[in-house]
Amino acid sequence: GIDDRKQLFHSLGELLDVDEEQLEERWQAGQGLPRYRPLPLLDDVGRQAMEKVQENSVDLPGILVEVKPFRDYPYGEMAAHLFGYLGEVTEEELGKSEFAGYRSGEMVGKTALENMFEDRLRGTAGKKRIEVNVRGRELRQVTTRAPLPGQRLYLTIDTTLQQAAEKALGDRAGAIVALDVNNGEILAFVSRPTFDPAWFARGITGEEWRSLVDNSQHPMTNKVLRGQYPPGSTFKMVVALAALEAGTATPSTRVQCNGSMRLGRSYEYRCWKRGGHGSVDLHKAIKESCDVWFYTVGLEAGIDRIASAAKRLGLGQKLGFPFGGERSGLIPNRAWKKKRFGTSWYDGETVISSIGQGFVLTTPLQLATMAATLANGGTVWRPQIVQKIVNLEGGTEWLLKPEKISETVWPAESLKAVKSAMESVVNDIGGTAWRSRLKKVRFAGKTGTAQVIKRKSDEEEKRDKGEEIPYQYRDHALFVSYAPVENPQIAVAVVVEHGGHGSSAAAPIAKAMYEAYFPDKTDGKDVAQQVTSGD
Repeated sequence: GIDDRKQLFHSLGELLDVDEEQLEERWQAGQGLPRYRPLPLLDDVGRQAMEKVQENSVDLPGILVEVKPFRDYPYGEMAAHLFGYLGEVTEEELGKSEFAGYRSGEMVGKTALENMFEDRLRGTAGKKRIEVNVRGRELRQVTTRAPLPGQRLYLTIDTTLQQAAEKALGDRAGAIVALDVNNGEILAFVSRPTFDPAWFARGITGEEWRSLVDNSQHPMTNKVLRGQYPPGSTFKMVVALAALEAGTATPSTRVQCNGSMRLGRSYEYRCWKRGGHGSVDLHKAIKESCDVWFYTVGLEAGIDRIASAAKRLGLGQKLGFPFGGERSGLIPNRAWKKKRFGTSWYDGETVISSIGQGFVLTTPLQLATMAATLANGGTVWRPQIVQKIVNLEGGTEWLLKPEKISETVWPAESLKAVKSAMESVVNDIGGTAWRSRLKKVRFAGKTGTAQVIKRKSDEEEKRDKGEEIPYQYRDHALFVSYAPVENPQIAVAVVVEHGGHGSSAAAPIAKAMYEAYFPDKTDGKDVAQQVTSGD
């Protein structure tokens, strides 16, 4: 036992420059523990402090030094939202049956993979029985048992691709997902801004925690799963397939774009290109991202057919990601609006839904799934992140099995027309992502620019021209893509929050990722050129 706690805390506080009140608080917090269990007073003290305590052990009766392993994150902040973080087990948790065998002060997985696989990653604690004298000083060790590490998790992440994605997004807010188009394996998973999981492993300070929760760009939110964004023009492939399937349009359907479309007498819906695109068919409509073609064709197809096509491409539903509170996005139809608002669906709502605005919301994971589904011809795969789990002996405890969510046989000519146009977006002059093309890896894609606030009138735009738009009102920049065009392997979706145009902010990120993923096919001469206009 400890005879004079006050004196002991005074000596320890002086030696390590620690507030005595802090030691007293930890003491009081641990009074519910059995007497034979050590009560943690200080964590993560470092080698110097440990040596000081050992050198002065005579004056610190009852104080033991315990060396504990800490979770190390060799890649720092990389994929932090995927790994999750650790935190000290709470008193509430200690009262639950699943935490039987845990001790106060121990670290447990709180979120993401750390939480989901806590029981497999934790391992078995070692044991040490010691003999002490009446003053609590260690005399000798009676028995010891070495700790055993937990099982090993092998992820589907491609490290090179992940690093390329993180580097390309940089300090901007947003999300990036890359998928294997043939089985749903996640190859890259980026949510920005991020956090350092090491902060949590060693015990996060109040100041560090505040810097995370007070950040207006939400570093603790897993935007890949929980960010819901209007897809903008990346939604146009959905509308095209819906119209082709219904027979309300064909690849050669032509619409005259003079810069806007009128609906009735009072509503005018503008194209992003003020002067218009002239006579437009499906190929040109996707390649140059003509809004008027999609307003017209979307209206003909109707919202219910568009919604049906969207669902079969992986949108508007949870895809079954195993953790992180995945959100379902929103694909509206007539029945949804009636149920949600008690009102009828209007034609104007179909018009704006046809360019991925209005009620339509998607997650970055869904956008990548949509691109992968187009690439593979119609199969929606469940996104998966763990490849296998291996035990200490090297035996495989669990192995990934690809899982189909749905399969749609789209008319071959329809799919061919849409994919050919996506190829032109990147590879042909006039395509909105032409400046992001690669010489040796042909990839297909679609840019998108999603409005955060209502579009201004022509008069307002003229009046406000040249003014700096506040960050929170700037458009989101999007890009969905797959590569190579022949025999696709990988799909990439990029969302840059308030990034402006998909062509200039999002497409170059996908380009950088494809350069990293197919290194043997690029010759180092591809130059990232910026484009300032376009969708």
